[in-house]
Amino acid sequence: MARHSVGSALSWLLSRALLLACGTLALSFSPAARRALPQLGALHEATLQGWVLVAPGGTWHPAAFIEHKGHLLVEGLLLAVITALLLQGSTKPRHGEEEPLTEKEVDELCEEWEPEPLYPSLPPEQAAWKEPVISSQVGKQVVVNGKQALNFASLNFLGIAGLEDIRESCRETIHKYGVGSCGPRGFYGTIDVHLQLEERLARFMGTEEAILYSYDLATLPSILPAFASKKDLIICDEGVNYSIQNGAHLSRAKVLFFKHNDLADLERLLAAQDAADRRSRKPLNRRFIVVEGIYANTGDLAPLRELKALKERYRYRLVVDESISVGVLGQHGRGAAEEAGYAPEDVEIVGGSMSNALASIGGFCAGDREIVDHQRLSGLGYCFSASLPPFLATAGIRALDHLEKDGPQLMAALRHNAATFRRLAASIPGLEVVGGAAAEASPLVHLALSPAPPREEYDAGDAQLQRVVDECLSRDGVLLARARYSKLERVRPPPSIRVAVTAQHTEADLQKLVAALKSACKRVLA
Repeated sequence: MARHSVGSALSWLLSRALLLACGTLALSFSPAARRALPQLGALHEATLQGWVLVAPGGTWHPAAFIEHKGHLLVEGLLLAVITALLLQGSTKPRHGEEEPLTEKEVDELCEEWEPEPLYPSLPPEQAAWKEPVISSQVGKQVVVNGKQALNFASLNFLGIAGLEDIRESCRETIHKYGVGSCGPRGFYGTIDVHLQLEERLARFMGTEEAILYSYDLATLPSILPAFASKKDLIICDEGVNYSIQNGAHLSRAKVLFFKHNDLADLERLLAAQDAADRRSRKPLNRRFIVVEGIYANTGDLAPLRELKALKERYRYRLVVDESISVGVLGQHGRGAAEEAGYAPEDVEIVGGSMSNALASIGGFCAGDREIVDHQRLSGLGYCFSASLPPFLATAGIRALDHLEKDGPQLMAALRHNAATFRRLAASIPGLEVVGGAAAEASPLVHLALSPAPPREEYDAGDAQLQRVVDECLSRDGVLLARARYSKLERVRPPPSIRVAVTAQHTEADLQKLVAALKSACKRVLA
């Protein structure tokens, strides 16, 4: 404090002295002041003489210094400094600094060093868990860990996977083409069955064209960056799966999220963005609303009927991921958009998976010819991934054959089973059916803990539900799956059990499942 006070006082004195000196010098240029105070006259004379020295032509002016070869002195000094720096040796440690470590000391330090782990330690329940191993073809009944079980885990909604005619067609394709293509579509990886499947998908979805991706998880992360860039805007439901979240991030567009299935919150975002654009006179850009037909993380449906009015009022393009809903909803099985009354041309971009109801592997995008052709050069998963193995393309074609022939009956049975199970599951103690009546047609059912645990207890909730799932399998021979989420999810859904109802299940199967869940929940959750 004392040092600070002294410094402040000196600063004050210096500033006042400088002001006084300037004022006195200015006063010396007044004739009246010089007559009144002779000392000011002497100061005035000294000032004029000093100006003569530094003025142009004066002895001290820089021009005179240069004229008398003074620049040689400056250049010589600079040359001497540069020479000294060049000749300077490396810095030597000063006397008293630490000596280098001996080999023994180095070895001791290496033995004591422990590297940081690449991943956090697993909870005991997760470390001890072993995934069930299936040793039979996928169907209503499967062999799990050597025992027969009723299958409610596979997303084989229509029961098409493993049909004998599909297996025979795939066998013939393997004999003709082999197993893999070993090249991307643009580099000698396109085989005629790929083109046939794309043509069939376009016809089935009612669009001009369709494009086939080798891996469904890479489909939306390829579609969104192909059409959106850093100047564009993407608005997503916060409940979309990680594949969509990743695609939106990779596009580098501005990404906003609205509350899950909350159209009021979506309208708030749309109106706020519209007002901000009007204020800043932002140039036109591409804008997208992205939803899932049936949400993989929750099993409920997007409110597409109500969403249509907002999309058209604010002039946004709509992207719908029909991965779960294709082959499940709609008059022709085209998905949730058809179920909501959309014509094929009303949805600008439709993406989907071949891995669920269509019982194959891969993903697809259906739309206008320009939409599809653009992805053949800009869809990273299409350009750089090895193309789909030919026999899987054949499996997709045969699945579409079954869907076009038997789809109405299969989807009616599936819808009935989904509604029946949701009604029966409402009585399971400790679990709540996600989605309510609005999701009655969804065969993907999430049973969440009730009451829902706080977010910091989600791991404990996961462990409880895993014990419920294990009890159902070991005691009652019912195969279920606990919902699992990436650590990178923007919004992590609450813990839940995922139940996949299919058209093959009977009401007795559904009752057996509900009874197994009730018994396991009473033992584990009580």
